[in-house]
Amino acid sequence: MRYVALLRGINVGGKNIVPMAGLRTSLKEMGLSNVSTYIASGNVILESDKSADEIKVQLEKGLPERFELDDALVKVLVLTRPQLQAIVDNKPGGFGEQPEKYHSDVLFLMGIDSASVMPLFNPREGVDKVWPGDGVIYSQRLSSQRTKSRLSAIMASPTYKSMTIRNWNTTTKLLELLN
Repeated sequence: MRYVALLRGINVGGKNIVPMAGLRTSLKEMGLSNVSTYIASGNVILESDKSADEIKVQLEKGLPERFELDDALVKVLVLTRPQLQAIVDNKPGGFGEQPEKYHSDVLFLMGIDSASVMPLFNPREGVDKVWPGDGVIYSQRLSSQRTKSRLSAIMASPTYKSMTIRNWNTTTKLLELLN
C-alpha cells in the first residue's frame, strides 16, 4: 500500500532539523519501502504492508530515537491515496484556483475533527475564508492582505499541535506523487 506521511514539526523555524536524505535512510531502515520525500517540510511518500495507524506509531516513536527532536512537537499523519484524493476532490468551489490572488492552505487535522476546530477560527472579513472538510480545514487568504490574516492566531492555540499545514500546491503535488 502506498501512503503519504505528513510529519508535523520538523524543519520549521530552525527547530527539529531533519535532513531529507537522512530521513529517507532512516525510514528504509525501519522497514518502509520506496521512500521518497517532497521538499524539506516533512512530506514522505512510502510503501508498506502495515496499516496507516501502525506507520504513524512507528514514525512517532522512531524519529525522535534517530534524530534530535523535541518529540512533543512531532506528530505524524499517514494518508492513503484515496484519502488524499477525497481531500482534493472535496475542496470548496474555486479553492486553490487563483494562486496569484490567494494563498490557499490545507490544515490537516490529527486526532481532532473539523467541527470541533471551526469555532477557533475568526476569519477577517475580506481577507480570510475557512471551510470545514473531512479531516481538514481549507483556508484561503487574500495575498495582498495576508499580513492582516487571522490565520496566525490559530497557531497560538494549543489545538494547533494537532494540525499540520500544507499549501494547496504541495497538497496536489503529493497526490500526483502518490499516483
